Amino acid sequence: MTTLPIIFPGQGAQARGMGRDFAEAYPEAMATWEEADSALGFSLREACWEAEDEVNRTDIAQPGIFTAGVAAIRVLVARGLDLSAAPFVAGLSLGEYTAHWAAGTFHFSDGLRLVRLRGEAMQDASEKNPSGMASLMGATPEQAEALAAVGSEHGVCQVANLNAPGQIVISGAFPALDAVEACSRDHGVRRVRRLVVAGGFHSECMRPAADRLAAALEETAISDPAVPVLSNVTAAPVRTAADVRSTLATQVCAPVLWERSMRWALGEGHRRFLEPAPGTILAGILRKIDGDAEVVPVSKPEEVEGALASVGAA
Repeated sequence: MTTLPIIFPGQGAQARGMGRDFAEAYPEAMATWEEADSALGFSLREACWEAEDEVNRTDIAQPGIFTAGVAAIRVLVARGLDLSAAPFVAGLSLGEYTAHWAAGTFHFSDGLRLVRLRGEAMQDASEKNPSGMASLMGATPEQAEALAAVGSEHGVCQVANLNAPGQIVISGAFPALDAVEACSRDHGVRRVRRLVVAGGFHSECMRPAADRLAAALEETAISDPAVPVLSNVTAAPVRTAADVRSTLATQVCAPVLWERSMRWALGEGHRRFLEPAPGTILAGILRKIDGDAEVVPVSKPEEVEGALASVGAA
């Protein structure tokens, strides 16, 4: 049986009700959400499915996205998907945790506690260090670095996400982002759009969160990944438990090298990828990197059979 690389979405993929359709259609998915409720000590299902806007809180969105991804993969595995046959797995920011779970790096309950703590720590850091993120529409990496340098004169300011050509995100303190907006056209960037996020993720604004996460990672049982996991920090495969701890702790304050990661994969000859729930954000990003690459979605229960056929399991 052949299978495809699996790529997992990060924060921003959340939506109220995410994962509910899978849970109502497949017992493996419902059991995953029930396991999450038990491990966390509160109803993640209620927060993600019923509450008006809880799902957009960083400390709810992160475990919710993680659980939705695990549930979708468990549905596929129960019907023949062989995770050990994947050439590699990867995830955008938070999605890297789902990728590590899929690679057998840690158990679901341990991964869930890590992402819950990560979300809480990032929410706390955001409240203590008023900050945000902004998309630099159409910017090159060189333009983004120049604007970050301008912003740094007014506070923390860093390039946070290099997702795809023309899709670069900058992160930092509010005065720094104000300065970036004020001079963006002088640097050839046509538009700066503030993102609706709790704080300046993937910048030094998150240093307190990174320190808390590093301590938690040291206390978590972590194995060498059974399949390579592409790191957001290095855009290269991670193969040892020591590197897992190091890269996941570093990731909170480091830029996400998603475009470089996908170009590594394309350079290795991979043209088709599997993207589990929630959403299909990564498919859209990959189209900007390579219009000929294909992403097989598993964002809805009715896509399960097609996904299984794509990986040779049906």
